[in-house]
Amino acid sequence: VGASAEIQIYCDGACSPNPGKAGTGIAVYESKQIASLYYGLYESNGTNNTAELNGMLEAFKLAEPYIAKGKLVEILSDSKYSIDCITKWAKGWKAKGWTRGKGEEIKNLEIIQRSFAIYEQLKSQLFISHVKGHANIEGNELSDRMAVLARKKQQSTLVQYEGELDIKMILAMESG
Repeated sequence: VGASAEIQIYCDGACSPNPGKAGTGIAVYESKQIASLYYGLYESNGTNNTAELNGMLEAFKLAEPYIAKGKLVEILSDSKYSIDCITKWAKGWKAKGWTRGKGEEIKNLEIIQRSFAIYEQLKSQLFISHVKGHANIEGNELSDRMAVLARKKQQSTLVQYEGELDIKMILAMESG
Protein backbone atom coordinates (compact mmCIF):
# COMPACT_ATOMS: atom_id res chain seq x y z
CA VAL A 1 0.00 0.00 0.00
CA GLY A 2 2.80 2.39 0.94
CA ALA A 3 4.32 1.99 -2.53
CA SER A 4 1.53 4.22 -3.88
CA ALA A 5 2.54 7.05 -1.52
CA GLU A 6 4.03 10.08 -3.26
CA ILE A 7 5.84 11.12 -0.09
CA GLN A 8 8.04 8.90 2.06
CA ILE A 9 9.37 10.09 5.38
CA TYR A 10 12.04 7.96 7.06
CA CYS A 11 12.70 8.58 10.75
CA ASP A 12 15.37 7.19 13.02
CA GLY A 13 16.84 7.68 16.47
CA ALA A 14 20.35 7.15 17.77
CA CYS A 15 21.50 6.89 21.36
CA SER A 16 24.92 6.17 22.78
CA PRO A 17 25.18 4.89 25.43
CA ASN A 18 21.53 3.88 26.01
CA PRO A 19 20.33 5.79 28.06
CA GLY A 20 22.61 8.65 27.13
CA LYS A 21 23.21 11.10 24.30
CA ALA A 22 20.27 10.76 21.91
CA GLY A 23 19.42 12.38 18.59
CA THR A 24 16.83 12.08 15.84
CA GLY A 25 17.11 12.12 12.07
CA ILE A 26 14.60 12.33 9.22
CA ALA A 27 14.83 11.89 5.45
CA VAL A 28 11.98 13.11 3.23
CA TYR A 29 11.47 11.71 -0.26
CA GLU A 30 9.13 13.19 -2.85
CA SER A 31 8.32 10.91 -5.80
CA LYS A 32 11.15 8.54 -4.73
CA GLN A 33 13.78 11.34 -4.79
CA ILE A 34 15.51 12.72 -1.69
CA ALA A 35 13.98 16.14 -1.00
CA SER A 36 15.23 17.14 2.47
CA LEU A 37 16.99 15.90 5.59
CA TYR A 38 16.46 16.97 9.19
CA TYR A 39 18.35 16.38 12.41
CA GLY A 40 18.07 17.42 16.04
CA LEU A 41 16.06 16.79 19.21
CA TYR A 42 19.28 16.11 21.11
CA GLU A 43 18.79 14.87 24.65
CA SER A 44 21.77 14.51 26.99
CA ASN A 45 19.90 11.81 28.91
CA GLY A 46 17.65 10.27 26.28
CA THR A 47 17.00 6.68 25.25
CA ASN A 48 16.83 4.88 21.96
CA ASN A 49 13.04 4.69 22.35
CA THR A 50 12.58 8.43 23.03
CA ALA A 51 14.78 9.27 20.02
CA GLU A 52 12.74 6.91 17.79
CA LEU A 53 9.39 8.24 19.09
CA ASN A 54 10.56 11.85 18.60
CA GLY A 55 11.35 10.91 15.01
CA MET A 56 7.87 9.54 14.47
CA LEU A 57 6.24 12.63 16.02
CA GLU A 58 8.28 14.95 13.78
CA ALA A 59 7.55 12.77 10.74
CA PHE A 60 3.81 13.17 11.45
CA LYS A 61 4.26 16.95 11.69
CA LEU A 62 6.18 16.98 8.39
CA ALA A 63 3.44 14.84 6.80
CA GLU A 64 0.64 17.31 7.69
CA PRO A 65 1.20 19.88 4.88
CA TYR A 66 1.54 17.12 2.25
CA ILE A 67 -1.68 15.48 3.45
CA ALA A 68 -3.43 18.88 3.46
CA LYS A 69 -2.58 19.00 -0.28
CA GLY A 70 -4.21 15.58 -0.76
CA LYS A 71 -1.00 13.57 -0.98
CA LEU A 72 -0.56 10.08 0.41
CA VAL A 73 2.32 9.80 2.90
CA GLU A 74 4.26 6.78 4.09
CA ILE A 75 6.27 7.00 7.32
CA LEU A 76 9.08 4.45 7.59
CA SER A 77 10.81 3.48 10.82
CA ASP A 78 13.09 0.67 11.92
CA SER A 79 11.62 0.87 15.45
CA LYS A 80 8.93 -1.74 15.98
CA TYR A 81 8.41 -0.25 19.45
CA SER A 82 7.52 3.22 18.10
CA ILE A 83 5.23 1.80 15.43
CA ASP A 84 3.41 -0.46 17.90
CA CYS A 85 3.05 2.36 20.47
CA ILE A 86 1.16 4.48 17.95
CA THR A 87 -0.65 1.93 15.76
CA LYS A 88 -1.46 -0.84 18.27
CA TRP A 89 -1.22 0.15 21.93
CA ALA A 90 -2.12 3.86 22.18
CA LYS A 91 -5.81 3.36 21.39
CA GLY A 92 -6.25 0.95 24.31
CA TRP A 93 -4.13 3.05 26.65
CA LYS A 94 -6.21 6.12 25.81
CA ALA A 95 -9.43 4.17 26.46
CA LYS A 96 -8.05 3.24 29.91
CA GLY A 97 -7.22 6.87 30.72
CA TRP A 98 -3.63 6.54 29.50
CA THR A 99 -2.65 3.69 31.78
CA ARG A 100 -1.67 0.13 31.04
CA GLY A 101 -4.24 -1.12 33.52
CA LYS A 102 -3.42 -1.84 37.18
CA GLY A 103 -2.15 1.75 37.25
CA GLU A 104 1.06 0.77 35.47
CA GLU A 105 2.91 3.76 34.06
CA ILE A 106 3.40 4.04 30.30
CA LYS A 107 6.98 5.01 29.45
CA ASN A 108 7.39 8.03 27.13
CA LEU A 109 3.72 8.87 27.60
CA GLU A 110 3.86 12.55 26.57
CA ILE A 111 5.50 11.84 23.18
CA ILE A 112 3.07 8.95 22.58
CA GLN A 113 0.03 11.11 23.39
CA ARG A 114 1.20 13.92 21.08
CA SER A 115 2.01 11.45 18.29
CA PHE A 116 -1.25 9.56 18.63
CA ALA A 117 -3.33 12.78 18.50
CA ILE A 118 -1.76 13.72 15.15
CA TYR A 119 -1.89 10.12 13.89
CA GLU A 120 -5.65 9.98 14.61
CA GLN A 121 -6.19 13.05 12.39
CA LEU A 122 -3.95 11.87 9.54
CA LYS A 123 -4.32 8.11 9.46
CA SER A 124 -6.69 7.99 6.48
CA GLN A 125 -3.90 9.50 4.32
CA LEU A 126 -0.94 7.97 6.14
CA PHE A 127 0.73 4.57 6.19
CA ILE A 128 3.34 3.51 8.71
CA SER A 129 5.81 0.86 7.57
CA HIS A 130 8.55 -1.02 9.36
CA VAL A 131 11.91 -1.20 7.60
CA LYS A 132 14.88 -3.26 8.62
CA GLY A 133 17.60 -1.11 10.17
CA HIS A 134 21.18 -1.23 8.81
CA ALA A 135 20.01 -3.09 5.70
CA ASN A 136 21.20 -0.59 3.07
CA ILE A 137 17.77 0.99 2.64
CA GLU A 138 18.83 4.46 1.51
CA GLY A 139 16.21 6.53 3.36
CA ASN A 140 16.72 4.61 6.59
CA GLU A 141 20.51 4.95 6.30
CA LEU A 142 20.25 8.71 5.64
CA SER A 143 17.93 9.26 8.63
CA ASP A 144 20.38 7.22 10.75
CA ARG A 145 23.31 9.49 9.72
CA MET A 146 21.21 12.55 10.60
CA ALA A 147 20.37 11.08 14.04
CA VAL A 148 24.09 10.59 14.73
CA LEU A 149 24.82 14.13 13.48
CA ALA A 150 22.20 15.49 15.92
CA ARG A 151 23.91 13.64 18.76
CA LYS A 152 27.40 14.83 17.78
CA LYS A 153 26.37 18.48 17.28
CA GLN A 154 24.06 18.37 20.33
CA GLN A 155 21.40 20.04 18.16
CA SER A 156 18.37 20.54 20.43
CA THR A 157 15.80 21.74 17.91
CA LEU A 158 14.99 19.93 14.68
CA VAL A 159 16.75 21.73 11.82
CA GLN A 160 17.04 21.11 8.11
CA TYR A 161 20.39 19.77 6.94
CA GLU A 162 21.95 22.60 4.91
CA GLY A 163 24.70 20.58 3.25
CA GLU A 164 24.52 19.32 -0.31
CA LEU A 165 22.17 16.33 -0.66
CA ASP A 166 25.07 14.20 -1.86
CA ILE A 167 23.88 10.74 -0.90
CA LYS A 168 27.30 9.05 -1.17
CA MET A 169 28.92 11.74 0.98
CA ILE A 170 26.19 11.61 3.62
CA LEU A 171 26.27 7.80 3.76
CA ALA A 172 30.02 8.05 4.42
CA MET A 173 29.24 9.93 7.66
CA GLU A 174 29.27 8.11 11.01
CA SER A 175 26.42 5.65 11.46
CA GLY A 176 24.57 4.78 14.68
